Amino acid sequence: MGCCTTRCGLIVGAVFGALIAVFGGVLIPLGDIIIEGTVEKEAFIEPGTTAYDNWVSAGAAVYRQFWLYDVKNPTEVIEAGAKPIVEEKGPYTYRVRYLPKEQITFNPNKTVSFMLPYGAIFEPSLSNGHEEDKVTSLNLAVAGAYSLVPKVLHTVLENLIKSSNSSLFMHRSVKEILWGYMDPLLKGTVGLFSPYNGTYDGFYTVFTGQDDISKVGIIDRWRGEKSLKFWDDKYCDMINGTDASSFPPFVDKTKPLFFFSSDICRSVSAGFEQSLDLKGIEVYRFTLQPNTLASPTVNPDNHCFCRDPKTTKNCTMAGVLDISSCQDGKPIYISLPHFLHGSPDLLEAVQGLSPSEEHHATYMDVEPITGFTLRFAKRIQVNMMYGPSKVITVLKKVKDYTIFPVVWLNETAELDNETADMFKTELISRISLLELIQKAMMGIGAGIFVLCLIFYCICMKRNNQVKIV
Repeated sequence: MGCCTTRCGLIVGAVFGALIAVFGGVLIPLGDIIIEGTVEKEAFIEPGTTAYDNWVSAGAAVYRQFWLYDVKNPTEVIEAGAKPIVEEKGPYTYRVRYLPKEQITFNPNKTVSFMLPYGAIFEPSLSNGHEEDKVTSLNLAVAGAYSLVPKVLHTVLENLIKSSNSSLFMHRSVKEILWGYMDPLLKGTVGLFSPYNGTYDGFYTVFTGQDDISKVGIIDRWRGEKSLKFWDDKYCDMINGTDASSFPPFVDKTKPLFFFSSDICRSVSAGFEQSLDLKGIEVYRFTLQPNTLASPTVNPDNHCFCRDPKTTKNCTMAGVLDISSCQDGKPIYISLPHFLHGSPDLLEAVQGLSPSEEHHATYMDVEPITGFTLRFAKRIQVNMMYGPSKVITVLKKVKDYTIFPVVWLNETAELDNETADMFKTELISRISLLELIQKAMMGIGAGIFVLCLIFYCICMKRNNQVKIV
């Protein structure tokens, strides 16, 4: 009777243990559903959600670091046709993206429209030098006029260059080159980023994700249009993805992330590289793919980005993007810093460049559950072109078209410790606790089941031995 009672108790215990283990297993998909529901509730763009607060204004400080290329042999280039020798100076650091979005308007089709104001504040403590530092750089006005003025009018341009006492290179302050100066040749304000403060990027319209979380943050329109008007091609004019500050939640590392950058006037994609720990938070690092600026001979998708066969060696040159069509005709060429992933011709034409994946590649560290970009470094280089001329004195010794690096920038941000702690408390710790409960229930349940099964077998063996005796 006692042994029978024991056996029954062990059977009940085994069943109980199995139920606990099964329930722990059931909690895995149930827990995922709870997590997904919580994230979706806070990830769409609407006043009161966590995503909205981070979306309206950048939570972390965003900086733009500038390195300008100082020409060491300007006289030799002009008088003897020597290759330019450059040395980068910087960084000169500015706080940017500190202004919240403006003219926020929610639309009936679950989208929201806004304007993104531009602003830059010099940060001396984060800079290696001051805004008034002088740099010998390519003369923006002369290079620009050379590209825009037809050859039949080069005699007129030559007279203007001489009368304004201009040359192929200029010696100006960092502040002037970046933000503008009164140029004697063009008799107007010239600067790489002029005007900037007080201007806007947009009008943007993005999906809120309220009816479909997989579309949150994805750009629906830019400047009122669903596609660009710069490239005269349906593929190259596509506006894909978000603005890279965030992506739809539950990021799949096997798929590329798409984003649009108005700085380069096109959409690009980034691929998964590795998982990293960022202040106790797992993030996926996505990097810009090497074929993004590949020549059309290597990446046929880029055929419509080749605008001028003359300066790109019949579209075989890699590493540069002519964005003059979206810069009101200004002859601007975009590349990665130091012509990273560019054709050898680019590096051979200008001495002093040393491309490096570590220092010059673009990356984003994305938290995979929420899709928030918690750290990023967007690195691009601004170049201009000049070439030979039989009429313009300062270009008579130039042997070939040269895409010349003027400045490269690194726009970067990283979540601070306070935000990281809040992120871990509100999300990571809860997920970890749920996973711990799941594993504990499965382990305890399995342990109870196995122990009850062992004792049941022992009890049965003893019972059989008693019957034999």
